[in-house]
Amino acid sequence: MQADIDIDKLIQRDRKEYAALVDSYSDKVYRLALRMTGDEQDAEDVLQETFIKVFKYIDGFKGLSSLSTWIYRIAMNEALMLLRKHRPEGYSLDEENEDEDITPRQIASWGALPEKALVSSETAHHLQVAVMRLPETLRSVFLLRDTEQFSVKETAEALGISEGAVKVRLLRARLKLREYLSVYFSEPSLEM
Repeated sequence: MQADIDIDKLIQRDRKEYAALVDSYSDKVYRLALRMTGDEQDAEDVLQETFIKVFKYIDGFKGLSSLSTWIYRIAMNEALMLLRKHRPEGYSLDEENEDEDITPRQIASWGALPEKALVSSETAHHLQVAVMRLPETLRSVFLLRDTEQFSVKETAEALGISEGAVKVRLLRARLKLREYLSVYFSEPSLEM
């Protein structure tokens, strides 16, 4: 649960309130940035830039969404901008092929897997690798919805997209993850 933050005090540049805001949100923003970028230094940069922008633009916060949604939107924008800097020129993160075949190529049955295998650290590692393989547009929706437990509406607000786009991207992300993880789960060498 996030601490009650007084927006008026933030607008008045109250340092104690700003420190409380940073204490309240920094861990979650860092984890989200790390999941988006896959790099600790990049995640720290996103974290720092997020709170600099929050401090700089807090007087523009209109309260149309929750404070946390606004902060996460800034963090996601910072992460996406950083990822764009690492991409070769001519590549667009915003391009998304709506006609893209989202049918997974290979799906293994996970029903017979023991629970221990599903929650192992090795499985967590494979999931983390699979999430990093997702295109940024799908990864951001997946992380906010399935990892951070944002609602569809909150996710749409945080990313500046429609609720329908959130649902489509989430479906695509889950199908891609299932495809990526099917290779791992279809291996018979899992320890029981």
